Amino acid sequence: MAVNLEITLLFLPPYSPNLNNIERLWKFVKKKALYGKFYQNFDLFQQAITQTLYKTNTEYAKEIDTLITLKFQKF
Repeated sequence: MAVNLEITLLFLPPYSPNLNNIERLWKFVKKKALYGKFYQNFDLFQQAITQTLYKTNTEYAKEIDTLITLKFQKF
């Protein structure tokens, strides 16, 4: 069936966090909102994460576009 549709199947390892876009996004959010920072309480911590996520379509759009891509290196 895949041959008829000219689809190439790529078999991936069972756990491939670098190929999972949500893992890439979470790593980006941690880098921007959490690394090297201390928050006095959980509300401030939660606000930092939320604000970073809100900025993904505006302030961080160019960085996200290069991070979240379907271009993968094949071996």
